[in-house]
Amino acid sequence: MGAKPALNSLWDKSVTDYREAATQSKAWPFEEARRLLKRYRGERGAPAPKPGGEPMLFETGYGPSGLPHIGTFNEVLRTTMVRHAYETLTGNPTRLIAFSDDMDGFRKVPTNVPNQEMLAEHLHKPLTQVPDPFEKFDSFAAHNNAMLRDFLDQFGFDYEFKSSTEQYQSGAFDSTLKLVLARYQQIMDIMLPTLGKERQATYSPVMPISPKTGHVLQVPVEVVDPETGMIRFEDDGEILEQSILSGGAKLQWKVDWAMRWTALGVDYEMYGKDLTDSGVQSGKIAKVLGARKPEGLIYEMFLDEKGEKISKSKGNGLSLDEWLRYGSENSLAFYIFREPKSAKQLHMGVIPKAVDEYFQFRSNWHDQTPDKRLGNAVHHVHNGAVPTETIPVTFGLLLNLVGVMGDADREQIWSYLRQYAPDATPEKYPDLDELIGNAMAYHKDFIAPTLQRRKPAGVEVAALERLDSQLADLPEDVAAEDIQTIVYTIGKEGGFDNLRDWFKALYETLLGSDQGPRMGSFIALYGVSNTRKLIAEALG
Repeated sequence: MGAKPALNSLWDKSVTDYREAATQSKAWPFEEARRLLKRYRGERGAPAPKPGGEPMLFETGYGPSGLPHIGTFNEVLRTTMVRHAYETLTGNPTRLIAFSDDMDGFRKVPTNVPNQEMLAEHLHKPLTQVPDPFEKFDSFAAHNNAMLRDFLDQFGFDYEFKSSTEQYQSGAFDSTLKLVLARYQQIMDIMLPTLGKERQATYSPVMPISPKTGHVLQVPVEVVDPETGMIRFEDDGEILEQSILSGGAKLQWKVDWAMRWTALGVDYEMYGKDLTDSGVQSGKIAKVLGARKPEGLIYEMFLDEKGEKISKSKGNGLSLDEWLRYGSENSLAFYIFREPKSAKQLHMGVIPKAVDEYFQFRSNWHDQTPDKRLGNAVHHVHNGAVPTETIPVTFGLLLNLVGVMGDADREQIWSYLRQYAPDATPEKYPDLDELIGNAMAYHKDFIAPTLQRRKPAGVEVAALERLDSQLADLPEDVAAEDIQTIVYTIGKEGGFDNLRDWFKALYETLLGSDQGPRMGSFIALYGVSNTRKLIAEALG
């Protein structure tokens, strides 16, 4: 992750090598980029750049009635990956707009903000007209928009922020709003069949802003003059005429989505499976307005550990802050990259594996050819500028080390690591230093409360005694592979039904867990003498 580097500085090989590989790559960002490449046609129907040399425009949307969350990160990250893939494939310019729908009506007071009684007095107003409950910004929308920009900046995304309110009020949308009125009935013909009878009676694509209350009104309207934007509607018993131009009205969101695609010239926008039908309706409306629906991936939703859809209101699943407490930002990006069209579970249990797989794929990338690199998830996580730091231990091994060390501090953990890798320092391995903090937090919150060492029984006792005896003859700097051979041989000759039972016994009697690391690596890391103490405690 991080700020987008210039395209030609990404790799030590020539861009041409990657561009050629990109034409065949099966990685989903390149499949999306190739679809986008075909959006415009030149002579004889061949793919061509956007007319006039304009940048290919990517968009991602944000509803500022709440704070940015893991879904926001997911959508911006995946969109950015497609953007970079398109740049690799073509060398053509691109832009990414982060669009805030901050003129939307304020429908519900969030439960996690202060001054709720005050907020309740401003229901139905545009979010930019609702006071900031935190009393730091001009409006609630301004507060959440600032949080969005801080959020995107924190992760180094390259984007342009656009406010719906500013676009409406500045007149930037006026020419497209006139089209909406001129083709009002065609839009109604698209929308009405999708609504229930009761909603059909009150529905209008256009929601005027009440001059009396400032509310976004959900009332039927009559088009008076498309060219001037004039409409007629009832407001609190009074028939009014008002122009929808320059902020006089807000469009219903499916119509607004299509209008925005048309007005801004959006070429690519992805969205979740739950918005599939909405995307169909908005695409039809965009066609009525003389535009084309953007290209875009429809991605599956995140699930909690029970397989239920993650919901902010339910509070199930995993938050972005929680992942970043227990795993790295890059490991989350790695996890999000993979199989976007398949539902993914998002809970604490997936973090350790995702962290270790990220580092494994990162290590592999440096020895791969361009075509293999483009299929490697870390290529897209880092936009080709993959770090060279190699982690000497796995996250799983770190978790087990922290587990047996108990309340050890960071420096004590580093002292153990230096026995295993003498050159290991925070300065040389900053990613490892971050992982230590993650491991300490994960252990404290999730592993420590569940650890329970049991006493060995049956053939386990003799096997542990034999392991202790053979470890006693080894130097402290013995290689992990040599220890693993000893452990393996004892298991094979120790009377166990299968090796799995021996390793499970080691985990449960020495580590207090039903699963664990490769024991040769763990003993080399923890130290032979310290491991013998664990065995003595287990047998005592």
